[in-house]
Amino acid sequence: MTRESTTGSTTGSTGSHTESGLSLPAVAGPEDVADGLPGRLGEPGRFPYTRGVHPGMYTTRPWTMRQYAGFGSAAESNARYHQLVAAGTGGLSVAFDLPTQMGLDSDDPLAGGEVGKVGVAIDSLDDMRTLFDGLPLDEVSTSMTINAPASVLLLLYQLVAEENGIDPARLRGTVQNDVLKEYIARGTYIFPPAPSLRLVSDTFAYCAEHLPAWNTISVSGYHMAEAGATPAQEVAFTLSDGIAYLEAAQAAGLAVEQVAPRLSFFFVARTTLLEEVAKFRAARRVWAHLVRDRFGCDDPRAQMLRFHTQTAGVQLTAQQPEVNLVRVALQALGAVLGGTQSLHTNSYDEAIALPTEKAARLALRTQQVLAFETDVTKVVDPFAGSYAVEAMTDTLQAEVERLIGSVDDLGGAVAAIEAGFQKSEIERSAYAVAQQIDAGERVVVGVNRFRTDTEEPYEPLRPDPDLERAQVARLAALRARRDGAAVEQALARLREAAAGTANVLVPMRDALAALATVGEVCGVLRDQWGRYEPSERF
Repeated sequence: MTRESTTGSTTGSTGSHTESGLSLPAVAGPEDVADGLPGRLGEPGRFPYTRGVHPGMYTTRPWTMRQYAGFGSAAESNARYHQLVAAGTGGLSVAFDLPTQMGLDSDDPLAGGEVGKVGVAIDSLDDMRTLFDGLPLDEVSTSMTINAPASVLLLLYQLVAEENGIDPARLRGTVQNDVLKEYIARGTYIFPPAPSLRLVSDTFAYCAEHLPAWNTISVSGYHMAEAGATPAQEVAFTLSDGIAYLEAAQAAGLAVEQVAPRLSFFFVARTTLLEEVAKFRAARRVWAHLVRDRFGCDDPRAQMLRFHTQTAGVQLTAQQPEVNLVRVALQALGAVLGGTQSLHTNSYDEAIALPTEKAARLALRTQQVLAFETDVTKVVDPFAGSYAVEAMTDTLQAEVERLIGSVDDLGGAVAAIEAGFQKSEIERSAYAVAQQIDAGERVVVGVNRFRTDTEEPYEPLRPDPDLERAQVARLAALRARRDGAAVEQALARLREAAAGTANVLVPMRDALAALATVGEVCGVLRDQWGRYEPSERF
């Protein structure tokens, strides 16, 4: 049976609690774990995948080391990508600036002061060509952290690959494309939920035909965790979004067996190592049961919860930033022990500014030490059978299922978002954490304990202040030399598709190939579908 709380009666100790409130017995024993442990856990690579999605896990090959990077201009980011590939990274992960994430061109009045600040500015096919110049797109796996305009950036990537003679069927990677979590925790939404889900399902259908090896969505709990979600909230609200995406695909005429194998997930790894390991194991178990029992899908590829992990940016501190190296190493270890498929390790200086080249290299080296100097890759699911971890896995599973039930009771993820439920729950958790830190009940080394009187000087990497002016000039030059009539005709076809029921990615691709900009394409959709206004009902 699954227990809501556990005590370690082996020694008579009542134990304590994790940071998120789960009972943590001082010494756990068989009585703290659900009955039938060996049979219920199953084997690695088999339902319910508690112990991992592949039988051999890292004993056969390590996780993909995917470093998140992107800043300033496309040329600067391209140089950083070449450095990462030379340092041994197996996958790229693109960070876009805020205007790009919002579907705005760099010369839009709302983009002022934000161009190239938190990621790379991409306005057109020209920028995407520069971003990936000289990189072997048929050999590396590329992840793009982009949501509301995800289809636009994916099509630009496809066009660049085709220009370099690469068959789109050979392209591997992931586009985040998870707009539902934007309404919950992050805020880079454009359109209301219903047309946003249509755009997601159109991307599913387009990729099934044209980019079959591409993961069409990365359902993200990371940003919810960064906003303050507990581990249980992170998993529950993420899986509820996954349910909504599968239901949207079904409504569009796509089979679960066709879509679910191309879904991936994205979670955080915090410093609370044992709880994070339990969280990842519980997430796999819950998703496997959801796909089988709710959707009636027996395809193992659909039941597997494959996920990318990023270490917790919100736990990095500007005070004594070198301590972040320790935090990141522990967080990365938790992700690996929890069975992640790919991993990004944050740079120690990210709480101050954009990572320096040295800091980015150290972040990658952290993963390489784990993979090649420790023994964690020699055993599948090392914590299997640990009374403490298994008890927490059971408790997390029960709490995740309870929260998914609460979302279901409100009518599903979209209805709950429109009611403000998930956002409100996360904000309450974030406020509780802030109070604990302020009161000193939750220790943050270097912040509320173990402080130093002085900090060593640090020279951060900062974007070129002239970058925005240069990017706007490049955009003006592109508008001047392109065939304006061809662009207008292509955008008109996109507008017609958006007003009807045809897949919008086909005319969108034609418009981008004609050098329509990201902002122009998103503007057409915004005119047709409207702009989302958040609710504060809860």
